[in-house]
Amino acid sequence: MSNDIVPQLPPESSSPRTLSPAILTYLTSIASNKRPLPYDQAQELQSYSSRTHHGATAQAPSQVPPHLPTGKPESTPPLDLKQFLKYITSEEGNAMSKLPEQDLSYPISNYFINSSHNTYLTGNQLYSDASTDAYKNVLLRGCRCIEIDVWDGDSKSSTTDKKDETEGKKHRFRPHFPRSLTPRHSKESSKKEHTTAKASTEEESLSLPTPWMSASTAARAEPRVLHGYTLTKEIPFRDVCMAIRDAAFVHSDLPVIVSLEVHAGKEQQEIMVEIMEQVWRGLLVKPSVGECEQLPNPGELRKKILIKVKYVAPEKVTAQTTKAAKPSMRRKQSASSSSSDSDNQGSEDANKQKKSSIIEPLSAMGVYTRSYHFKDLSSPEATAPCHVFSLSEKKFMDIHGSHGPTLFSHNLNYLMRAFPSGTRVASSNLDPAVFWRKGVQMVALNWQKYDAGVMLNEGMFAGSAGWVLKPKGYRGKREGQYADVSDESQGGSVAHQALSLSIEIFAAQDLPLPLGDRKAHGFNPYIKCELHVERPEERTGAAIEGGGRTKDGEYKHKTKPSRGIEPDFGGETIRFLDVPGVVESLSFVRFKIQDDEIGKDDLAAWACIRLDRLKSGYRFVHLLDAAGDPSQSMLLVKVKKVLS
Repeated sequence: MSNDIVPQLPPESSSPRTLSPAILTYLTSIASNKRPLPYDQAQELQSYSSRTHHGATAQAPSQVPPHLPTGKPESTPPLDLKQFLKYITSEEGNAMSKLPEQDLSYPISNYFINSSHNTYLTGNQLYSDASTDAYKNVLLRGCRCIEIDVWDGDSKSSTTDKKDETEGKKHRFRPHFPRSLTPRHSKESSKKEHTTAKASTEEESLSLPTPWMSASTAARAEPRVLHGYTLTKEIPFRDVCMAIRDAAFVHSDLPVIVSLEVHAGKEQQEIMVEIMEQVWRGLLVKPSVGECEQLPNPGELRKKILIKVKYVAPEKVTAQTTKAAKPSMRRKQSASSSSSDSDNQGSEDANKQKKSSIIEPLSAMGVYTRSYHFKDLSSPEATAPCHVFSLSEKKFMDIHGSHGPTLFSHNLNYLMRAFPSGTRVASSNLDPAVFWRKGVQMVALNWQKYDAGVMLNEGMFAGSAGWVLKPKGYRGKREGQYADVSDESQGGSVAHQALSLSIEIFAAQDLPLPLGDRKAHGFNPYIKCELHVERPEERTGAAIEGGGRTKDGEYKHKTKPSRGIEPDFGGETIRFLDVPGVVESLSFVRFKIQDDEIGKDDLAAWACIRLDRLKSGYRFVHLLDAAGDPSQSMLLVKVKKVLS
């Protein structure tokens, strides 16, 4: 799978391209009025023709149709074929409309934010590599909220004896393995091993240098980024910060949120602060004086990095400094915890060691994104203007079942982050749309795996700057006057409509083959069309089927298979009739081109379009390949969408 997931952007060129015979035949039929244009699209064509004919880039043919549909389509004259082909292959002919210009005047809690989970990993959660390139990739693809898991660093001192260094590596490697993966021993051998290990640890603690006290950054230990209790590789925290600095504001100048999960000791936290202040100089938000009273808007935070880190009240920090423990070089937390405030696994985490206490200089860097341990939605911190709760998908679903309306009301004005369960070792994903419909701003996904969750995420943020304004009814107070968390319901927040959607599928061209396939012979593509809409239980607080896990859309149909990379589907129509409870801006249509074969039908190409951006009329759906890379492939369809 490719690590580079490229945003699904409309084509930049408006020049006609070479079309397959099947597609050209259908377009000629449309232009000759055998398949009349819908009235609204005819008006769009007229506007396009006027702009290109009279504009600076005018290369339109000399003959522009003098009359375009003003009444019933059956009575309209034929279109100029050359002009029509130029129009339909331009951005105007794209099935996905451009996002309107974003209103950036609302507090940051009023936006959906493109977010990544365990950003440093390049593959699965157990033994894949960590890489700074992973941060560059997601940022260049539009991600605005990234995660860093930070641990104590290894000494770089050359004074350590090679034998001791080798032994030290063995001991440091041991915490990679969960206890469940280690062999069982007898009581006697286990006791003997424990005694030996204890003695060895004591020897290590006496012989280990204290490199964080060194003035030389070349000799001292610096924090590392890795996934604890796993076989995943590690990278230096400093390198991660430099990669973020270099890529953060290339795709967009809107703010980037860095979610810190801190396992490092106090001395290493001091180095973290030093590195961030040095590498991100001029990009950090200055610590506020006094209490945070309201959230700023994204427009005020252009080219700024926000640190999301556990908040510790100053009086608590003072008390903690008297209990400073000897720094540990061991990894203390299991891979199943993925939140900067370890707030959400309940009894699952009760027996695990707590993360390191946060020092005041590091805590103070969380200016507008202060991470709090989640207790419940009635706790005092639940109405602190700058708090962030991070919830695992399981914890989130538990709260949805017990306090659904309150959960939705909280997210009108306050920030929340949701992330996949730690049991998703293959880097699979939750269904982000379920969480967006609950108002969650940061739905962190494993971008390492290309599944339905990442496809829906692409549908939400395609062509955006990574911040998308929530629909009306999902927004809080623009002025920053925060209301108490209430029982305002998701169901009553915005109008739900009935949808009838028909998609007539004509032909495709330049289809990529499924990953690993080399020959087009035997490629039998079909189109699977899925509609992802809100389910009634999401509004009522009842248990959601699947617990928020990704799956096929609630409504799905597929065409008959065709042949080759330029298939003709003959105008087969897929219909979704009288679908209830639809919110356009939180619903999605997913097109998947799959190979009809024995066993599993491999994915060849796909597109995901938010329903409010799906344009009616004759359109081209521009497709990404199975690895998420842009392709030349496109699908000619006719869309009819009716909401009532």
